[in-house]
Parts: sequence; C-alpha cells; structure tokens
Amino acid sequence: MFEDKRLVEFSQEINDKSFQVGDIYLGRVKKVIPGLNACFVDIGYEKDAFLHYLDLGSQYNSLKKFSEEILSGKKKSGSLQNFRLEEEIQKDGKIADLVNKGDMVMVQVVKEPISTKGPRLSSEISIAGRYCVLVPFGDTVNISKKVADNAEKKRLKQIALGVKPKNFGVIVRTAAIGCEAEELERDIKELVQKWEAAVALLKSAKPADRLVQEVARTTSMLRDLLNDSFQSIFFDDPRMHEEVKEYVSSIAPDKAEIVKLYKGKQDLFEHFGIDKQVKSAFGKNVTMPGGAYIIIEHTEALHVIDVNSGNRMKQETDQENNALNTNLEAADEIARQLRLRDMGGIIVIDFIDMRKAANKKLVFERMSQAMKTDRAKHTVLPVSKFGLLQITRQRVRPEVNVVTQEVCPTCEGTGHIRPSILLSDEIESHLRYIVQEQNEKKIELHTHPYLAAFFTKGLISKQIRWWMKYKSWVKVKAEASYQINEYHFFHPNGEQINI
Repeated sequence: MFEDKRLVEFSQEINDKSFQVGDIYLGRVKKVIPGLNACFVDIGYEKDAFLHYLDLGSQYNSLKKFSEEILSGKKKSGSLQNFRLEEEIQKDGKIADLVNKGDMVMVQVVKEPISTKGPRLSSEISIAGRYCVLVPFGDTVNISKKVADNAEKKRLKQIALGVKPKNFGVIVRTAAIGCEAEELERDIKELVQKWEAAVALLKSAKPADRLVQEVARTTSMLRDLLNDSFQSIFFDDPRMHEEVKEYVSSIAPDKAEIVKLYKGKQDLFEHFGIDKQVKSAFGKNVTMPGGAYIIIEHTEALHVIDVNSGNRMKQETDQENNALNTNLEAADEIARQLRLRDMGGIIVIDFIDMRKAANKKLVFERMSQAMKTDRAKHTVLPVSKFGLLQITRQRVRPEVNVVTQEVCPTCEGTGHIRPSILLSDEIESHLRYIVQEQNEKKIELHTHPYLAAFFTKGLISKQIRWWMKYKSWVKVKAEASYQINEYHFFHPNGEQINI
C-alpha cells in the first residue's frame, strides 16, 4: 500500500491458507498446564496450539455447553434465540477447573504460528464483517473507539440494537460511520449466516476440522481498510482482478471503478517502483533521504534498531541539533519500517545521544505521532536516560521478510553484494557527499564498462544530470578489470577519494 508514493505496507499471501488469524476450528484439548494457567489444543498443526485462561472469554461455559449440545445432536441449529446462557467465568479463575484433557471446544486463531511456536487461540469467538463484528453468546453493542462523534455513536448503537439477534453481541467498526441502517442490518445478517454455516459443519466435525476460514489476505485488507482515501487498486492477474472487483462492488459499489487491471508491458512492481522500494526498505541497513541510516537486527525475543548519522549534511552548527534532526527523521522511517515488515513484540531503538530533556521529549512525541497510523496495537515509552526508546507492538503473524541480497555474478555465489537496483542511488549519494561536504570540484568515477555506459549514454545522461545538479563535471572512466558493481572515486592526479 502506498501513501504519498511511498510504500508503507507490504503483505505476502502464502499458498497454505491454514491457521490464519480469524480461522475457527474444532479443537481437542491435549494437555492442561496448571502452572501456566493454560492448555494445549490440537487443531491439526504440527505443534499444539496454546490457549490461556484469559483467552477463554467470559462466556466460555456457554460456548462449551452449546458445542456439546450440537455435537450430541441435542441442538440442531446455530440460533441462540432460546439458548440459556451460562454464568460467566471468573476473571481470576483456574483453567483446571474448567478444561479437561480430551474436551472438544470451538477455538479461533488469534496469532499465527511464529518461529518455533504453534498458533495462539481464543475461545471468545468473533466473526468480522465490513461494518460489524459478530460475537456469539454476548448481548451488548459496542462502538469502535475511533468513532469520535457522540451523535453518530448513538445512531449506530440504536441501529445495531434494533437488528441484532438475541444472545449475539455486536462491535460496530469505524467503516460503519455514515452507513445506512439497511447496510448495517445486511452486514449483521451475513455474519449470522456465517455462524450458522459453521454450526452446520460442527454437527459432523472431527477434532482439528476447520469450521470457518478467514477470507484471503487481499480481501480481508480491503474489508478492513477500504475508504475514501483509496484512489486506485491495481492487479496484473485477471482472475484476482475480477474476484476483488466483485467483492468491492458488494461492499462499496461506488468504489468498484478504482479496481483496475494493469496491462502495461513492464512488470507491475517495476512500473510503480515497488521493486526498488522493497529492495531499499528490507535490508539490514536502511538509508534515509538526508544521508543518515538505521540498522535493524532481529532476535527471537525482540528487534533492535540503531540510528546512525552517516554522511548526513550537518547544516546545524552544534551536535545537539544535528542529533535531534537525525532522530526525528529516523522516527518517521522506523514507524514506516514497523508497518512494512509487520515487526511485533519488543522493539528497542538506540537513538543518537541527546543531552537536553526537551529534545528527548520531541523525539518521543514524533515517534508517538508517526505510530498513530499503525493499525496494530502498540505502546511507545519515552526515551530513557541511556537514549533508548522502547515500543511494544502486537504480533499476530510472522514478520514479513524479503531477501534483498543478490548472489554476486563475479564470484559465482560465494559472496553477496548490495541490491544492484540501488547501486546508482548509492553512487549518487557518495557523489553528493564528496561535492557538497568535502567540496571537491574535479572528480573521476572509475567503474565497470556496463555502468560507465549507463551513466554516460543517452540524450540527457546521468553524467549531464549530475553536472546540472552539482555544477561539477564528473569524468566517468570505464575499467574492464572492475567487477560489475565495483566503483571508486579519484582526484585528477590519480589519488583515490576515501568515502
């Protein structure tokens, strides 16, 4: 997803669509662990899924009773009209008092398998739609906190209370703002139908059978995100284009025309510059426009991000201001990186040291502001006296990982180089630093003949563009002995310029 022509979210849909967030299964309890106040449940994954007492949901007794009646044939349909709800479970209770080995219960995936861990489950079932989320065995209507207008909150609550079935709770989503009563009612009816279809499968289900499959990642993102700010949605796959256009027509008919089939000769990602942005954003080192860069390291328990000033132009006369401006720029980029890579858990950021408490507060406020567009639940803590800022971010899926290194064509795969698509930008970044920071006027660029031709050929070549931009002519010399991505800057006297 792009915002102001910059990639801010990048998702990959896997072929195996099992164990996605939102999937509902019939699980069998394999082991109860009183010490963890949790149990392990078999839902068909290679490792048993984890269900904690706090994720049982207040209406666990009602769900268990309902499931047993459906499995035994005592109850025939998913209607809860005449179903008598059981007493809510205690908030500080013990799982061993409620769950036994061998119990079969409906569970929902709330966190996908990550690393060596199996899925995390909840037995507080919910089914998401475009405008509402249906919660069986509840009886309340809640409105999204993002709906700020009190009059609109009251209107939506009255509509939902009037159309929801008995013993079903409803959460009205932000997308419902301004929608008509008929739209809200239709959405709730569709969700009830999904619930009844799941119950129909439950009648003959065996342990580890899936009862409800969450929609595809593309569809779920559009369901959750589609709003008036979307201008175009492009596909290069005709089948997916038709499927998504049909879906968008059903949920937002006025937006159907923005779903377009791309027919250009270039690859879709190349045409919109996505390949280049992905390569530059997913490496270990991420360079920012001002010349500073961040280094991102991952461990099993947390992510560590280090901020470096690099060859950033120091327009400020004192170090404090330079550190502040670099940190502010880094805060925006880090917030973008967390969304792009879907990094979750604990994130520790080592900002450049600042002495003034006011500046540390500015960085904290900038980080908090930049994170407001992040849909994942998160908490941002102030900068500590050691210059560290900590963020906790909800992790429900494995982190998006794009390999940005390429096998070196000159060493037959024994080493790695930086992405070749970024080489031109890297050379120009160094050139800018040499001309503007080191005040060098006569420069020679020595590089492989292929690169030399790339920089010098054409009506308005890169070489000419550099001259117009930096007011300094850069002589480009082809060196046949150089490797394909090798380059060096020299003085006219043959002395190499160190960067």
